[in-house]
Amino acid sequence: MGQSGTLKVSELIRQAREGDAQCRDRLFALCRSYLDLVARAHIESWLRVKVDASDVVQETMLEAHRDFGRFQGQSEQEWLAWLRQILSHNMADFVRRYHGTGKRQARREVPLGERSEGGRLRGPPEPAAPGATPSQELVRMDDEIRVAAAVAQLPPDYQEVILLRNLQRLPFSEVAERMQRSRPAVQMLWMRAIRKLQEALAE
Repeated sequence: MGQSGTLKVSELIRQAREGDAQCRDRLFALCRSYLDLVARAHIESWLRVKVDASDVVQETMLEAHRDFGRFQGQSEQEWLAWLRQILSHNMADFVRRYHGTGKRQARREVPLGERSEGGRLRGPPEPAAPGATPSQELVRMDDEIRVAAAVAQLPPDYQEVILLRNLQRLPFSEVAERMQRSRPAVQMLWMRAIRKLQEALAE
């Protein structure tokens, strides 16, 4: 796995488990952008509307802090899978609450792991399931935390087109509809966004 700062996530987990409060805080801070990205991709794919996923992420972080002693893994993969499992339950609750408020209903709810156009690739997997995570599918890298942090630094339009095209696996025609732009404009925006992301990751 990639380095996160000067320490690997596995090392932060070990030191946090030994009682190092600074490493524990750092471990959770590193994952905030990752959880934000995963939550947005999943919830917006369910509801088909833009939503503020920050409350769900905050709730997930609080629960993970509270239950850290129950985490039995050691690797970054295990750590992120555990966080996704907590996030998954909170996202399902959020969707139920959202539909119960009488707000705009989704055109169609999409289960996590839905097959993409052409059946070639799948979208974001079930949080607790094994396999590629959304950020791994994004650029085929194994440093999910660093990828998510880089995406978070992009302009909002770049973030949205990457989320819709790469994480939700929507065809460009639907991305254009969601972003209220022409298909050629969306394709050009996506190419610029990916190039900017690659530049950020190369720094």
